[in-house]
Amino acid sequence: MAELLKVSGLETQFRTREGIVHAVNGVSFALKEGETLGIVGESGCGKSVSMMSMLGLIPNPPGKVVAGEALFEGADLLKMNNEQIRKVRGSKISVVFQDPMTSFNPVLTIGDQTAEPFRIHTGAGKKEAIERAIKYLDLVGIPNAKDRVNEYPHQFSGGMRQRVMIAMGLICEPQILIADEPTTALDVTIQAQIIELVKRLRDELGMAIIWITHDLGIIAGLADRVNVMYGGYIIETAPVKDIYSNPQHPYTIGLLGSLPRMDEMEYRRLTSIDGLPPTLLEKPSYCPFEPRCKYAVERCRKENPTLMQVEGEGHFAACWVNPKTGKEY
Repeated sequence: MAELLKVSGLETQFRTREGIVHAVNGVSFALKEGETLGIVGESGCGKSVSMMSMLGLIPNPPGKVVAGEALFEGADLLKMNNEQIRKVRGSKISVVFQDPMTSFNPVLTIGDQTAEPFRIHTGAGKKEAIERAIKYLDLVGIPNAKDRVNEYPHQFSGGMRQRVMIAMGLICEPQILIADEPTTALDVTIQAQIIELVKRLRDELGMAIIWITHDLGIIAGLADRVNVMYGGYIIETAPVKDIYSNPQHPYTIGLLGSLPRMDEMEYRRLTSIDGLPPTLLEKPSYCPFEPRCKYAVERCRKENPTLMQVEGEGHFAACWVNPKTGKEY
């Protein structure tokens, strides 16, 4: 598969009263055509900020992209002006945001809001845009879409609003869909329906997906590859099966240890990760996970590791210690 998006050395900072927060610290990854990339990690690790930085969605001030490049179709998204990035955003790269309850304008109909990206990017008339909106609302499973385009957001349930958000993201048939924790506000049954819907649409439309979440359980059945983030860094990246069967970073091991598993025959007590995430008011010169890591050695306190090839093809981890043996590499 051809490479669709390549991000290198992305750094984003926020100026606050307490000081400069180093939210994203040199993130690099690639996305292939038709691939689903999962990005996981706890709140504040830089998942959403790194994706929003690429699309010019970080408010400046207080946020600012200070380094890096994001190559898409031979152009650097980070160097585009507002007019240039607007032609990409919503058309070739779409975003489905986290909260379906607050993402809509309450005084505009669902049809008008779904059709808006298509009208903006193609110059289509209202009638044509509404017809296309009906098509995509029907595609994502909105019953009686032709009648419901004239209804308002408060007349839709949370699950239905999330389906509408997906229809809005797909109406221009983007090459990349970024889903920013789109099932967080939904109950488990609706979550499963939305995930199955996205998988079906991915296969039908052939688009690539970046799925941002803190839930490793969702990623297991959805992604091809996983990036695990911590403290503004990608600390492990691997094919999805390798992440679950052979995690190589202590943080990833901790995340997986906190999840119940259906494939285990014996009782196992769930574990937690002691301590708190870093504040990131200073860019770490040492491993950001060191204060919480039971495998830490002296080198971890002095030098921040970069991603290094570990066991398995395409499997990289940023750790000085082999967690299976407890010895340094």
